[in-house]
Amino acid sequence: MNKRQQTLSLTMTGVFAAMITIMTAYICHVPYGANGGYIHFGDALIYVAAVFLPRPYAMAAAAIGGGMADLLTAPLWAPATIMIKMIITLPFTSKEGRILCPRNIIAPFLAALLSATGYYLAQGILFGSFVSVLASFAGSAVQSGGSAIIFLALAVALDKAHMKSRTEEWLGLPIRKKA
Repeated sequence: MNKRQQTLSLTMTGVFAAMITIMTAYICHVPYGANGGYIHFGDALIYVAAVFLPRPYAMAAAAIGGGMADLLTAPLWAPATIMIKMIITLPFTSKEGRILCPRNIIAPFLAALLSATGYYLAQGILFGSFVSVLASFAGSAVQSGGSAIIFLALAVALDKAHMKSRTEEWLGLPIRKKA
């Protein structure tokens, strides 16, 4: 990656981190349960970042965006969120010419499992009980399911506008053929 590509990738990472923060902390932010958690659909933008950015950049955007949202709204969760949001980018690929490739269609559901498991473990560690936090899975299901639906709808629209190839062209990357 040359200097220009690196600068543009860092810029896109910052823009995604800001959008993730705003979407998570302020748009459709619904407090849930007695543990300080909340339901949001910021994960949809994490998924979009994961299909547009190379993996390290996507992980950074997710960690910064999710972490900042928690620092603004529920600071207790920030350390766990930073780790979990980085991990949920892993099922996605940015190496396809289209957003809606088979891997990225399945990825939101794998990310949902990773997120629910991560927050279950974090709650168990933070509150000292792995039984009482089972109720939080309902909130995780709503959040992950909603984020998956939003991501898939965005992916259809972005693929119709050929945004993946336009972004690759803008970054100066070799254009991949659309499947």
